Order: sequence, then C-alpha cells, then structure tokens
Amino acid sequence: MKKRYIVFTLIALVVAFLFYNKFFGSKAKQTNAAATGGKGKGRGNNGPVAVNILVVKDTAVRNQIDITGSIDANERVNLVSQTAGSITGIYFDEGTRVKKGQLLVKVYNADLQSSLQQVQAQIVLAKDIDNRNKILYQKEAVSKQEYETSQSSLATLRAQADVVKAQIARTEIRAPFSGVIGLRSVSPGGYLSPTTPIATLVNIDPAKLTFSVPERYLPLIGKGSQVQFTIASSRDNFKATVYAVEPELDAASRTITVRAKAPNPNNQLTAGAFAKINLTLDQIPNTIMVPTQSVIPDLKSSKVFVLKNGVAAARDVKTDLRTDTQIQITDGLKPGDSVVVSGLIQIRDKSPLKVLKVIK
Repeated sequence: MKKRYIVFTLIALVVAFLFYNKFFGSKAKQTNAAATGGKGKGRGNNGPVAVNILVVKDTAVRNQIDITGSIDANERVNLVSQTAGSITGIYFDEGTRVKKGQLLVKVYNADLQSSLQQVQAQIVLAKDIDNRNKILYQKEAVSKQEYETSQSSLATLRAQADVVKAQIARTEIRAPFSGVIGLRSVSPGGYLSPTTPIATLVNIDPAKLTFSVPERYLPLIGKGSQVQFTIASSRDNFKATVYAVEPELDAASRTITVRAKAPNPNNQLTAGAFAKINLTLDQIPNTIMVPTQSVIPDLKSSKVFVLKNGVAAARDVKTDLRTDTQIQITDGLKPGDSVVVSGLIQIRDKSPLKVLKVIK
C-alpha cells in the first residue's frame, strides 16, 4: 500500500513539473515575447505609436465633378420616300460614306418623264406663239387681249413643267447631308411606299455629348465651357465644348441638360455610347488638401490628429471638396502643421508618437 502512495506521489510531482515548465518556464516567456512582437514596453505601457505624417501646405485644386452622359450623332435621319412606286435602282453600299445630294434610291418615274417631255414640247410651241403675238401687238396687228392670252398660256405650261419636275424629284431619294449610311431595308424591284424605311443616315463628326448638371453648378457652366470624357471602347481622353444649355431645369431631378460637341475625325465615338464626364467647374488657387484616411468623422464635425511636441493632438476641422484620395480642409489647419496619416486606430489625444516617414 505504501509503495502505491509513493508511485502516485511521484507521478503527481512529474505532472506538476511539466505544467510549470510549459506555462511559466523560460521557453514559455520567449514564446509569449515572440507572440507580442517583443513589445514588452509597447502601447500597454504607454509606448509611442509609429506613424507617418504629412506636412500641410497650400496647393491649387480643381473643383471637378464626375457625371455620366451619352454620345449622340450630330445629324441622324431615317430615309423614306415621298412617293410610292417600284424601286428601279439602289446606288449606295451599306455602311459606306455618302455625300450630300448623292442619289441613293430611285423609284419608277418613266410616266412622269413622258409627261415632262410633252409639257416641254407644248412650251416650245407656246413660246413661238407668244413671240409672234408680241411682234404683232407692237405693230397693232393683234389686240392686247390676244397677246396677254398667249403670255398666260406660256406661263401655265411652265408651271405644269415645274410640277412634273417636282414629282420626278420625289422619286429620287438623295442624301440630305454627308454621313455614313446604315443597313438597307429594301431591294431592287421592291415596292416602296412613304412608310417603308430605306436606311439610316448618320453624321457623327462632330459627335454630340448630352449630359445633365445639378442645379447648384448652373452658374459655373455655359456656352464655351470645356469638358473631358472617356468611353468604354477606348482608353483615350476626349474633349468637348459646350454649345447649348437647356433653358429650364428638370422639375423631377433639379438638373439642367447640357450639350457639347466633340471632334470625331477617326470615328472613335459611336452614337448611343455611354460617356463618363469629368467636368471642371473652377480652380481654387490656395487651399489645404489632406488624405481621406486622415480625417476622422465625428457626430458634430470631423477631426484630425496633428503631431505637437511628440504627442498626438486632436484638431476639429471643416471639410468641403472631395476627390478620390483627398479632402479639402477649409478651417482647422494651417500650412506647416504635421497631420498624422497612419496608425490612427491606435491613437488617442496626447498619445506619444514615433515618426517613421514625413510626407511633404
């Protein structure tokens, strides 16, 4: 029985030794030190926080807004015929450039051509009669009434010829302006009516850029203003000049529609494309800009931490313009202040700081 107690006692001593060595021995202390990064005298003991700071200075900044818009053709028309009839000829290739006045489609007009020739023959005869009556009237061989009757007949025939010519012109569909013609919906020999679409003609040089601007920016944009924009199909930056502004606001959105023209000599811009517009409203010559992450929003205002005498000092600030990476400070900072831009989660007012990098 005594031997059993001795064995149990020895086992208990061995377990106690192993437990102490694991949690309180020198190796355990080294492991804990490694896990804490060797910061035996870190934040828990009021050690300095390593931070980067920015030295504030006056800088020029552009007041810009990013808005969306759409690309429209300078001119666009759906070609249709003004008269009905069979198509006798199509004189364009789909997707090609055509010139203003170029003949595109012709409708049967042989009957009108015959009518025109008949009227022109009558005009020749009426002109001879009118010349003869003029000479006879001067010699008082015919009455004034007979002479005026011949003049009226000649004028009537000429008017009839003009009517027939106008009817013939309606059978010829010509390009109203220069541009690129799209896919045709008709074929030679088909019947064409005034409701039958032929093709779409588009002029997109220059291209029109249409977008809307919030009401608050209305005084800052007008005819002649420059805008920059990009499109998804190209990496290039494009420029456009405002040439027209809608005279009234949209009642629902409180925005105003603006239209600008952009040169498009290489046809990089396509009608209907989505445009991302960067609109420069004005330029502020002297202001303070700080990184976005350095400004801490508060319930009533915003604040930043500045380095002062080796410790962090909280400073209430007022903000205004924002960019992708910076915020404008209108009050609370002055040139030369050192603003903390990193390690902000660990910082409290009067926390000691250790500067790793100074951004100028």
